[in-house]
Amino acid sequence: MTTLIDRLWYGAGRPLWLLYPLAWLYRMVSESRRRKAWREKDAPLPVPVIVVGNLTAGGTGKSPLTARLVSLLQEQGWRPVILSRGYGGRSDAYPLRVDASTSTEQAGDEPVMLHLETGCPVVVDPQRKRGALWALEQQLGDVLICDDGLQHYALPRDIELAVFDAARGIGNGAGIPVGPLREPLERLSGVDFVVTNGGRLDDLEHPRQFTMVLEPTGLRHLKTGKSAPLDSLRGEPVQAVAGIGNPKRFFATLESLGAQVSGRAFADHHKFQASDLETGSTRRLVMTAKDAVKCRDIASDNAWVLSVTATLPYEFTVAFLDRVRECASLLHHQETERS
Repeated sequence: MTTLIDRLWYGAGRPLWLLYPLAWLYRMVSESRRRKAWREKDAPLPVPVIVVGNLTAGGTGKSPLTARLVSLLQEQGWRPVILSRGYGGRSDAYPLRVDASTSTEQAGDEPVMLHLETGCPVVVDPQRKRGALWALEQQLGDVLICDDGLQHYALPRDIELAVFDAARGIGNGAGIPVGPLREPLERLSGVDFVVTNGGRLDDLEHPRQFTMVLEPTGLRHLKTGKSAPLDSLRGEPVQAVAGIGNPKRFFATLESLGAQVSGRAFADHHKFQASDLETGSTRRLVMTAKDAVKCRDIASDNAWVLSVTATLPYEFTVAFLDRVRECASLLHHQETERS
């Protein structure tokens, strides 16, 4: 499926052009929802709300960016809380606060991964505004970061970041289902920052476009947590599996570390079975941190996890933190005036 989508949406042509009436309808519905949300715009929440999302369907690196933003804020003394829809999970009750015992079946893979990697509170709720209000009632933090919520207009927001995969870009530039665009590129005029994963996109016009690089930072054994040096992959044949938005990027990262990769790609948020993880030999099986949280109980003893960290330029860090402080100051001033 991933290869098919790449060919249909991210190639030079538009083989699905006959579906343009549906693309037009999708755009009209999307714009109508956005206009309605802005007309009925609720009062802002009392703390800064940061939304990380994308205009294109599929993976772009939102979750690693969210984890990095959490780290930047924590370093400055903020107490961030991550909000998530919890795609792929189903809980008996919402809001759901993720902890060490929360399964991916309850919360979805990304919320569990983000909690384990950042240690900060993660609140899952398909109604993200409800999750946000609950997080504030519980006094979990003083800044909210919504992972993948650019089109979730019911949630008031102060800062928006749009993320693109530089290798894929905007694909054929058409809207869903002809192409990958969830919203037209004009939507970028309303976002605060554009972050491109893996390189710069010159066809995006935005005064604050920054390049993000996902750097491999660790290799750990899935069952024991034991670490191994990254250079232990050099020259080693490995079986790689990836159920993420762009598996090719993960396979390329392993190859850049010198591994001889045999890759097996699955759909994003794939629910792994033990048979998916069979290598047929004693060679090492390597997966992403996002996939690892779903495979802890079914993987064999040869399974390893490659961790990556998003690195961003200093200029982005300064501009982003300044914007957060500016929003916090404005919200505090408005709250003071109301009281």
